[in-house]
Formats: sequence, C-alpha cells, structure tokens
Amino acid sequence: MSQEPEITANDEMRPEYDFSGGVRGKYYEAYVELSNVVVLDPDVAEIFRDSASVNEALRLLAKIAKSVAI
Repeated sequence: MSQEPEITANDEMRPEYDFSGGVRGKYYEAYVELSNVVVLDPDVAEIFRDSASVNEALRLLAKIAKSVAI
C-alpha cells in the first residue's frame, strides 16, 4: 500500500494536477528553433541585468565595429 506524500506550502505540484495525457518534449523542437539563449558569466550579468541592456550594448558595439575600417 503506497502512502501519499505530505504536501507543504512550498510544493508546486499538487495531487490534482493530471499530466497523464501529456507528451514529453512536444514543443522541444520549436523551442530550440525559435530561442536564442545566451548564458552570461556572473561578472557580466552584474552589469547587464536584463535583455534590453544587453541588446543596447551589443547594438552600440555593432555600430562601432561597422564604422571602423579593418
């Protein structure tokens, strides 16, 4: 006889959630094709706290790089 686990306030999954009809990895391929995840090192992440600040810095760097003749 199995015993139900005790549920605490910190549990995110509840017994009433039913994933029996779920399909593992159903959206995986689409996610991989449409996402562009970049992991920042901790020291860089301290400076650039969000996507907007990273994008702004990279656009500025790209503009400077285009203006410099190699």
